[in-house]
Amino acid sequence: MASHRRPKHPARARVTVLTATAAAAVALSSHSAVAAPDKPNKDEVKTKVDTLYEEAEQATEKFNGAKERQEKLEKEIAQLQDQVARGQDELNTLRTTLGSMATAQYRGGGFDQSVELFLSADPETYLDKAATLQQLSGKQVDAIGKIQAKQRTLAQQRQEASGKLADLDATRKELSEKKKASQDKLAEAQALLNTLTAQERRQLKDEDAKAGEAARGEGERTPAAPPANASGRAAAALAAAKTKLGSAYISGAEGPSAFDCSGLVQWAYKQAGVSVTRTTYTQANEGTRISRSQLQPGDLVFFYGDLHHVGLYAGNNTTLHASNPRGGVKYESIDNMPFQFGVRI
Repeated sequence: MASHRRPKHPARARVTVLTATAAAAVALSSHSAVAAPDKPNKDEVKTKVDTLYEEAEQATEKFNGAKERQEKLEKEIAQLQDQVARGQDELNTLRTTLGSMATAQYRGGGFDQSVELFLSADPETYLDKAATLQQLSGKQVDAIGKIQAKQRTLAQQRQEASGKLADLDATRKELSEKKKASQDKLAEAQALLNTLTAQERRQLKDEDAKAGEAARGEGERTPAAPPANASGRAAAALAAAKTKLGSAYISGAEGPSAFDCSGLVQWAYKQAGVSVTRTTYTQANEGTRISRSQLQPGDLVFFYGDLHHVGLYAGNNTTLHASNPRGGVKYESIDNMPFQFGVRI
């Protein structure tokens, strides 16, 4: 029997194949457009990197604060543990003294059974019983009173040390978290910079260098002798900071070869014989707050609403500061950042 199936038209088959191919190409093109957005240009990368640097510095200053608290707690705990150890020795001596009294009393035939209670494995049970104390001699009462006082002191010191150890544990966890947050932001910034071509990175570096030299020219125009009413130690701190121009910026660094912003301020004032705290948040309360019009060389200048950045005023509208990993320690116009207030140490 003859087949009635119609033969397939070659032209129609080719149209179907071409249509499917075109649709696939459109789909692939659309997918590629979503998966591979336009690469950010040099200026966009710079803006994003600067934002990441600010976020990293916020985490860094919180890291610095946690580190300072950790060091303080460690010192306090060490002192308390030393006090507890010495107190325990004193308590043992007092108990030995009381035991000697009891021995002497026993040999004399007048050993009081109540003293035996104090020398038992759990003498604390009886120390607060007035009826028992009334049965003892004056010297014994005095010795037991000292034991009581020493036991209470030791209990308080041990409780305080226990609380500080818990605080220390929490502080160490915060320290680790803030350090990781800062490192993550810096790594993200570096990854963005790595997307630039070698030529773009050179251009960015040249732009930063030109801006830095212009600001340095303004800062270096500051008179060698500060105004008569300027702080001598502020001028000395600024002079010390100038010796670190070009030094690297490293989160958490306090010098002498690398710094973060508050680390540079602390180091510079230390060279001037002045001790200041470690973070921007505490440095903001170190001295007298002043307005922009009152600034003199060496005064601290704070930036951003949360005060996460600080520098030293260098005169002529410039600050000398540990800027960021790209710029290091350099001069910069204070108009480049949102100025908040100055502080005179």
